[in-house]
Formats: sequence, structure tokens, C-alpha cells
Amino acid sequence: MTLRRAMRRHPTVRHAALAVACGLALAAATGCPCPAWAAGTADASPDASASGGFANFDRSMLAGAGQGTTTDLSRFEHGNPVLPGIYNLDVYLNQNWVGRMDVRFSAPSKDANAVPCVSTELLDRMGLVPAKTGAEAAARLSSPSDCVSLGDLIPGATLSFDMPSLRMDASVPQIYMNQRPRGWVNPSSWDAGVPAFLLNYNLNSYRTTSNGRDQTSTYLGLRSGFNIGLWQFRQDSTATLQSGTGQPSQRHWHNIDTYVQRALPGLGAELSVGDSYTDGAVFDSYALRGVQLGTDDRMLPQSLRGYAPVVRGVAYTNAKVTVTQNGVQIYQTTVAPGPFVIDDLYPTGYGGDLIVNVTEADGRQHSVTVPYASVAQSLRPGVTRFDIAAGQLRDTTLQDRPNVVQATVQHGFTNRLTGYAGVQGSEGYAAALVGGAFNTRFGALALDITQAHASIPGHGTYDGQSFRISYSKIIPETNTSLSVAADRYSTSGFLSLGDAETARYYANHGMDALQYQPSNVQTIDGLPVQSLLTPAQLAALSGTVYNNSNLYTARGLLQQRNRFTLTLNQQLGQSGGSLYANATINSYWNRGGNDTQFQVGYDNHFGRLTYGVSVSRGRMALGGYDNQVSFNASLPLGNSAHTPSISFNLDHDTSGGTQEQATLNGTLGQWNQFTYGATASHGGNDIGNAYSVNAGYNSPYATFNASVGNGSGYSQASVGASGAVAIHAGGITFGQSTGDTVAIVHAPGAAGAHILSAPGLSVDRAGYALVPYLTPYQLDTIQIDPQGLPLGVQMDATSAQVAPYAGAVVMVDFKSKSGHPLIARIRLSDGTPAPFGAQVFNAKNEALGVVGQAGMTLLRGVGPSGELNVQWDDEQGVAHACAFPYTLPGSGKAAAAYQQIQATCVVRHAAAQPQKEGGA
Repeated sequence: MTLRRAMRRHPTVRHAALAVACGLALAAATGCPCPAWAAGTADASPDASASGGFANFDRSMLAGAGQGTTTDLSRFEHGNPVLPGIYNLDVYLNQNWVGRMDVRFSAPSKDANAVPCVSTELLDRMGLVPAKTGAEAAARLSSPSDCVSLGDLIPGATLSFDMPSLRMDASVPQIYMNQRPRGWVNPSSWDAGVPAFLLNYNLNSYRTTSNGRDQTSTYLGLRSGFNIGLWQFRQDSTATLQSGTGQPSQRHWHNIDTYVQRALPGLGAELSVGDSYTDGAVFDSYALRGVQLGTDDRMLPQSLRGYAPVVRGVAYTNAKVTVTQNGVQIYQTTVAPGPFVIDDLYPTGYGGDLIVNVTEADGRQHSVTVPYASVAQSLRPGVTRFDIAAGQLRDTTLQDRPNVVQATVQHGFTNRLTGYAGVQGSEGYAAALVGGAFNTRFGALALDITQAHASIPGHGTYDGQSFRISYSKIIPETNTSLSVAADRYSTSGFLSLGDAETARYYANHGMDALQYQPSNVQTIDGLPVQSLLTPAQLAALSGTVYNNSNLYTARGLLQQRNRFTLTLNQQLGQSGGSLYANATINSYWNRGGNDTQFQVGYDNHFGRLTYGVSVSRGRMALGGYDNQVSFNASLPLGNSAHTPSISFNLDHDTSGGTQEQATLNGTLGQWNQFTYGATASHGGNDIGNAYSVNAGYNSPYATFNASVGNGSGYSQASVGASGAVAIHAGGITFGQSTGDTVAIVHAPGAAGAHILSAPGLSVDRAGYALVPYLTPYQLDTIQIDPQGLPLGVQMDATSAQVAPYAGAVVMVDFKSKSGHPLIARIRLSDGTPAPFGAQVFNAKNEALGVVGQAGMTLLRGVGPSGELNVQWDDEQGVAHACAFPYTLPGSGKAAAAYQQIQATCVVRHAAAQPQKEGGA
């Protein structure tokens, strides 16, 4: 950290730096070499300087040759002085964040810097066990007056303090630490947040005019919730309004879901009551209204999520271990002699064998290959997942909501084997599944079988099996990634839970439970019937039942026989681009033929021009297929930060329609908060030409967008707004649309300061800002850019770190001080300058600054009027003090520049210099 940045972030640094700068300026004028020191890092050990350096002052060279100089300059010989008190700090253990907590500092002697004192709470939060235990150590830890250093308890351990960042680092030998996986955050540091109400909204109004008729559609989406401790209440809903020429207005309100959730950190799980979805790890996912308790993988460190094998080996010296995958080094560590285990590798996709190389201290090397391929069912050795759900099947196509219950479990046994099983039950249905995932040198394979029993009224019972196989493999030699290849075969008597309950519903309402919808769209004179017939006629033609609430209701269901899916990626050398393919093939017991959908494409770039071509086939909503060939290209039109880009798209489908489209997009503003775009297109089959423009603005408090367009026989316009509102103990805060886990920054007096971790976001007039996205259970860093703050506002720290619970609204306080900036030339009653190095205090005994050369003093946080005290010790160690009154002109307004005064300080005797407790 530079000195300038440190001065900006912490007042003590500024005050000390001012005094030192004055001294160094005089030294430079006389040819004295300047001492080297670092103003950023503070080592809090008793025999180390607060700045990491050491400087000797020759007092005879200072103004007054000792006559106007204090004798307590020794505190500046160790950089920025650390005063006794309690500091709220970010604590790190071996460079890993532990949490934010209060730490007591105590000075071993009058002129020495204060050092951190270890407490039992601090040891517990860091997960450390003292090497030196006993009654004496316990008594010292519990004593409020004794100060125990970390080195007194653990040999070789040290604590260092960085004052500008309000950060304390603990360095502890590995032998005294419990091994923690990378990215681990102590659960005791997880923040449940504050009670708050959070509302996200998305408003959009769309208007079209065609052939003299207009239609307006307005949509409002709401996601609301409030938190009380770990309990979180959520509700999602939508409202729509449609109106147009010659038709009555229609209003609809739809409640999407409502639920309560709570984290259970002791189980590593989350409890949900209300509307939710099963996780789909074992059985197919479905919507549920009831109670669900399931493993929350987000509570695991990132290095333990997903699948990665455990690496084991033996080292004969203090050896370096590197792990390489597909030619890229993904891990390196140093291990002690003997067996070692690496169990915190980050997941790296679906495969690629690991090459583990051990380099001994004497230069010997030995390596081993660990097979690494995974499918979605794979877990790390020793990891267990579970999910238990009970309630009602929430299917909007069914008026009846049958009761369901489900339980699943997965467990990683070894690097090569993961086992999983589950059971399902509902009205007239039961199923059981068992399977395993295998990691082999030929790829990852998952096999499972489901046995199901269903009772369909009027159709008897159906018993059958479903066999599923999944495979994935990365082939480094050819840069081929076969990410997922899955095949499922079901016997004629097998029905899934959703299919069985749908068939039962149809049967109970007098419909043929296993009927199906025709697959091909019928035409009249070459035109699709859906464009010529009414909804009722369409329903009658296809053998379905028409109703006003659902214009095209399918009758019966398709009973699946086979399903095959494939995802393939092929890199063609360093500059040959890449090929990709996605395909799905379905066949059914009660319908002939196969349902095949696919997409095949090629991507590459030529200089700054990126381009791609694709061929796809997809199922249309009312039956039949849509085959399409597409070409796209994109090129930036310059090199600046706000350079717009132009893109071109060409689409051709089997119906003979061709459409060309050109689009220009760009951003403006320091934080890219302004967006704009323009599109021109031409289409065949009477589509004609069309033009449109759009613009958007991401303000700190909401996002706004608008568009207008014109085409062959129509015109269009739309406006929209989205954002969030948080109601908390401090008031109401507006912000951009948020995720589920957010933070509210509280920085009094810092209106206008930007939040660096959320570009475009700034602190509002009340001192709050809504940070829209945080990663739950992991360390999130929130930073404030103090640039542009009023001179009268200073912040104790500009960064903070939190590890929130999922769904939490975390309050992040940045302490600041408001006052007026002041440059004072202080002289004593006899006209001599105030002593160099003397400290200036306000009426609350808060240090505001240090006297520099010729009595010049920079003061921050000064009130509009009052009395300031100057205190120092003379060469004999006798305490002196003087005071002077002041009144700042025009102090009722925020200061835009430093004000200057001349002050005469009346000398008086003083007691010992007060020490302000450090606070953060």
C-alpha cells in the first residue's frame, strides 16, 4: 500500500506522515540522508516498528534545536504509533480470513507501540490449540490486565498488525494447525444478517400498433421477503394488465410460490417449508408444496464442492508437490517427509487425469497418474448428501394435488466409487432407485436402476423398470470433451412419479390416461392450421379438450421408452476454433417414430472478429419441427473502454423464411452505467424491414430501459424499470435488482462514495448502499472508494469482509468521522511555534493531529467552534499543555477546501498525555 493511500484511509497515518514529512523536508535541505521506512504495514510485536522500519531523529536538526521540540518523538521512530485500546479487526490466519472481531492492544512500556493480546475467544475463532497449556497460561488468558502474546503459547507463532487496513495477520507453523481445506471459513464467522424486508420488482410495459389497432401489455414481477434471525420468509408473484382497441381490459394476479427457509449449519443443510423444488440429484426434480430438508453444498468450502479425487503419496524430504491436469498446473504445495494427502482440489469440469509430481529437496522426482473423470452423481470420498421431502405435488396442469414423499442419499466411498439410492411414494405410486458412479481410466460412468409401481384407475397396475447410464470423458490428446452422454431405457410398464400422477388425474376425470398428441402440424393449402383455425377448432382437430383458461390442453400423456442425450465439444488446435454438438433423441411406447432435436455449431475468431455458424432442429410448440441454419459475427469498432461493437446475424429456416439482422451496442459512463443499441433487420415472407433503438441506465437506485421500433405495418414502444427496496432499522434503501444474499453498507457522511465491489453503486444521502450480490458462506470483500468524499469526512477503514448465510441481509458498517479540515499555525504566548511533535486534542481527548515544523498543523474532524488542547513533554520529561479557542467562518456548510487559522496557545501545566483507545 502506498503512503498516499494509507494517509487517505486512516487518520493516524496522515498525522504521523505530516510530522515526519516536515522533519524529512528539513533534513533534505541540510543534506541529511533520509531514512527509509514503509508507512503501510504495522508489525505489532514489541521489538518491531509499527511500520516495519526504523528511523533515528537527530533532534538538534529540528526547529529550535531542541527548544521547541518534544522529547516523546521516539514513538515516530517506529513509524505510525499503535495506541492501547480495543480494535475491531479483520483477522487472518496464514493468509486465510478467520473473521472480524475485537482485539485488545496493550503497550509493554510508555514509548513502545501497543501489541495485540491473545484471548481464549481469539484462539477459538482461529481454531488454534496452545502448545503451552496449564493453570498459569489459563490464568494469564483470563486476566483482564495481563497481555499474552501468541508466541508465548505457540512456538514460532507471530501476530502482525496493518493499521491502515485494520487487519491482523497470525502466522502459525503448520504443525500446530488443524488442516483446513482451501476456502474454508469458520462457521462461527458466518453472518446471519439483520432483520430486514427486501423487495425486488421488475416492471415492463409493451405497446404495439398494427393495422390501426393497438395493444398494451404491462407486467409487474415481485419477489419479496423478510428475515428474522436465521428464519427467512419469501414470496414470488406476478401481475399482468392487458388492454387494446376493441377489447376489454384483463387483469391477472398470480402467486408463484411462498415459503420459509432456515439454514441448519450443524447438519450442513437447509430446511424449507412451503413451495420448493426437489434437487434432482437422484430422481427427476419436481415442484413440491410441503417440507424439505436437504444438504446445502454451498456450506462447503469451494475446494470441497463437486467431485475431485483425493491424492495420496509419500515424500522422503520436504518436497514440492505439483498437480497438473490437461497440461495446466492446478495445485502446488510443500509437504513434510512421510505420507501426504491432498483432499482440497477444486473441481475442474468433467475430467482429465491428474499428473502428481513430487520433487524432493535433493532433486529427485517421482510422479503418479490419478484418474479423474466425473458425472453429476460423483462425490468426493467421505462426502454424504441427503434430501428428505414430504408434501403435495405442485403441478399447475393438475387440479388435484396428490401427497408425495421422497428420500435420497449419496455417499462418496472412494476415489472410484460413489453410491446413491432413493425412494419415492405418492397416492397409487411407489418407486425405489439404487445406483453407483465409477471413476475409471476410460472415463466416468454412472449406472442406476429404478423399480416403479403405479395404479391407474380403470387401467390396472403398471410395474416396470428404468435403466439409466451416464458417461463423460475428456481426451487431452485430441482436445475432445465428451461432457455428458446419457441413455435411459424404460420398460413398457414404467411410469415416473409425474407421469403416474398425470395419468391418474386424466383417468379420474374420464379421459384416456395414455393417449397422445399428434406429432406433426397439419396444414391447409400449405399453411399451418394454427394460423387458420380458432383455439376450439384446433383442440377438436387434435382430439383435446378446449377450455378458456388453457387454450390448448393436452389429453393423456406420452409414455417414454428411451431417451438419449449428448454434449460434445472439440477444440481444433490453437487457432482452428471449436466444434460443439448437443443432441436429444426420445422414443415412446405409445407413439411411433423418434423425437430428435439437435444443435451443431462451429465458433472461431479472426483477429478481433468473432464468428460462428450453427445448424439446429427443435420441436415447435404445437407439433412439428423447425430446422434452422444461423450465422453470426461480432466486431468491436475501436480500442477504447467504451468502444461499441457491431454484430450481424443471418437466420434461415425450413419454411423458407430468411432474416438478416445488424445490431450496434455500446456503453457509456465511468461505470458503464449507460447502455444503448440500434438494430436494423430484413426478413422474407412479407416480414419486410424493421428498425429499433434501445437505451438503458443503471442508476445506483434502479435500472431503467426503453425501446422503440418500427416495421412493416407495425410500430412498438416499451419502457421498463427494475430494482430493489430494503427496509431495515436504519431506514429505507433503494438499489439495483438483487440476488438472494445481499449487504447493506452503512457509511455515515460518505454520500456519493462508490462501492468498488459493485460498479455503478454509490452511497446514498442517508449513508447507505444496497450491495446486490454476495456469495453465501464464503468470504466477500466490500470496498469503498473514498475518492470524492468531502474533506470533512474521514473513514477509519475502506474495506470489510463478511461471510453471510444464504439469503441473509448483512449490515456492513464503515465507521467515519465528520468534521472540518483545518490547517492551524499554532504559536505560544511568547510568539514561538508550538513544539514539533506535540499532539492536538479536542475536548473529548481525541487526537486530531500532530504539530509539524514552525507550528503548522493539519487537523481533521474539527468542530465548527470550541477549544483545542496541545500537549507535550519537555526534555526533562515534564508535561506541558496549552489551549486555544477557535471559530471557523462559514462552518455551517460542508467544507470544500481546507480552512486556515492563526492560533495563540496559552501555556498551562498538564497531567500525563491522555491515550485514546483505538477503535475501528
